[in-house]
Amino acid sequence: MDISSPDFWVAVLQIIAIDIVLSGDNAVVIALACRNLPPAQRKKGILWGVGGAIGLRVVLTAFAAALLGYPYLKLIGGVLLVWIGIKLLLPEPPEGHDIQASDKLWGAVKTIIVADFVMSLDNVIGVAAAAKGSLALLLFGLAVSIPLIVWTSQLFLKLMERFPIVITLGAGLLGYVAGGMMVSDVAIRDWAPAAIPDATHLAGAIGAVLVVAVGSWLAWRAAAREERTVL
Repeated sequence: MDISSPDFWVAVLQIIAIDIVLSGDNAVVIALACRNLPPAQRKKGILWGVGGAIGLRVVLTAFAAALLGYPYLKLIGGVLLVWIGIKLLLPEPPEGHDIQASDKLWGAVKTIIVADFVMSLDNVIGVAAAAKGSLALLLFGLAVSIPLIVWTSQLFLKLMERFPIVITLGAGLLGYVAGGMMVSDVAIRDWAPAAIPDATHLAGAIGAVLVVAVGSWLAWRAAAREERTVL
């Protein structure tokens, strides 16, 4: 994909938005993992932990993007991405983060990397889908978005808590990317564009509506069930 193309910059913005929506908790994990380190080592722990987590995420995302070139894997990835978007709209579990703090530098670094790996699997799928098979786009999007997340994720967390519409828009974006990814799978792309004009955007719009509608309905059911339990 040409860097001068509008599609390139739209995809970059999608990668940044997906990273922000799905990585908001990572700064919390970093803070928790390093909270018992001496002040002199805390900054080192954060830098080494974030560096290791970024390296691992780039490798995993590039691997996922390469796999999406095989038949039916985009369909499977699209379904997973739809579920990730729906889950984003559901209430948070009450247990929160179970992160063990370490008073040793490398113990904290290991905790950050492992926790980021576990928490970033949904992020990897979303970013790989938005990259549309372009390694240059993938690396550029991650290079822009990851530092942004590290230094501003607390701000975005507060923003999402204060304005829930941000979460809804993020979930809709995941649905849009999922729909476009599914219809571009090599197993169906030969007939889908011919059968439906502008199939990618149409499938994306359907995916966005589906995610927001189902996620909102499930969230409403969960809230109603909790209210009945309290009463």
